[in-house]
Amino acid sequence: MLATDVSDAIELMFETGWTDGLPVVPPSESLVRKFVEITGRGADELIAELPPLGGRATVERIAVNAVMAGCVPEHMPVIITALEAMMDDRFNLRGVMCSTGIHTPLLIVNGPIIKELDINGGYNCFGSGWRANATIGRAVKLALLNLGGAIPGETNKATFGHPGAYTYCVAEDEDANPWEPMHVELGFAATDSTVSVFPAEAPHNIMYHATHSRNFLTVLADTMCTLGNVQMYVMGDTMVVIGPEHAKFLHRDGWNKRDIRQFLYEHARKPVRKIKQGGPPQGDSRRGHFWPRYIDADDDDQMVPVVRAPDRINIFVAGGAGGPHSAYLPGWGSQRVTRKIER
Repeated sequence: MLATDVSDAIELMFETGWTDGLPVVPPSESLVRKFVEITGRGADELIAELPPLGGRATVERIAVNAVMAGCVPEHMPVIITALEAMMDDRFNLRGVMCSTGIHTPLLIVNGPIIKELDINGGYNCFGSGWRANATIGRAVKLALLNLGGAIPGETNKATFGHPGAYTYCVAEDEDANPWEPMHVELGFAATDSTVSVFPAEAPHNIMYHATHSRNFLTVLADTMCTLGNVQMYVMGDTMVVIGPEHAKFLHRDGWNKRDIRQFLYEHARKPVRKIKQGGPPQGDSRRGHFWPRYIDADDDDQMVPVVRAPDRINIFVAGGAGGPHSAYLPGWGSQRVTRKIER
C-alpha cells in the first residue's frame, strides 16, 4: 500500500466514523486474517452482542478493531476475554456505556501474560509509553464504539468522560506485590493469566510521604468517601491501587488485604446528614434504596459506608517504586468481573 493510499484509508475511517478521534491503522485483509488465526477460532464465531445497540462482535470484527488500534496478533486473547467479561450481568455494560457518569471500563491484567506481552504495571502505568497497554485498551474501546454503538452524545451520554475512554488497561505489578496477586486471591492459579474489568473513574491520586500504616489508611479512607463521589450514593464495587512504597510498609507492619479492606470499610463513611447535601438520587427514600438495609436514610447520624461489604473493595498493587503515591478509582455501581484468558 502506497503512502497516499494509507492516508486516504485513514481519512476514510474518519469520514465513516470508525475512529475514536485519533488515526487508526487501516485494517487490511491479510492483517485481519493473522489476528483471527492466532485465536484458533472461526472468523464468524460470535463472542458477544455488544450493547447498547447489540452489535455482533465476531472474532473477525474484533480483529478488525484490534488492527485499527495498533495491536499485534498476540493481544487478541486479552481483548476477547475482556469483552466476554463485560457481558456478565454483574458488570452491566449497557448501563456503563450509556450513563451520564464519568466512568469507563478499565482492564487489569494478571499472570504470566503480563511479561509475555510487556503490559506495564510500574512507572506511569495509567499513562503513555507502552504499546500493549495503549493498544489493548484502545481495541476494546473501539469495539464498544464501532460494534456496540456507544457513540458519544448519542447512545453514550457521558457528561465529561475522561482520557481512559481512549484506552484504559494496566497490569498488576506482581513482583512489587508483597501479598497474593489479585487473581490468586480470587481463586485462580498463579500460572493462570486473567483480565479483570471494572467501570472506573480516572485515578484519584493519594499522596502520603510518611510510613505510618494506620495514618496512611486513614488518608485513603477519607479520599474514598468524599461528597460528590458517586460511590457514596450507588455503592457497587470500588478499586484501590496501592503503590509499591505504601505496600512495602503496610506489609512490614503486618497488614494483609483482608485487614486493609476491613479498616477501609469501617472508616470510609459519611453521616446521612452530609450525604443529604447533594448527589443522586434525590429524595431520602430513593437514596436509601442503594444502601445496606441497616442504614436508616432518615437518621442524620447514621454513618453510610462507601461499599455494602468489605469484599467489594478491590485491591491491587501497581505504580512506580520511587514515589509515595497510591490511587483510588471509584466505581459506578457495577461489580468487578474477572475471567481467565484462554490461549
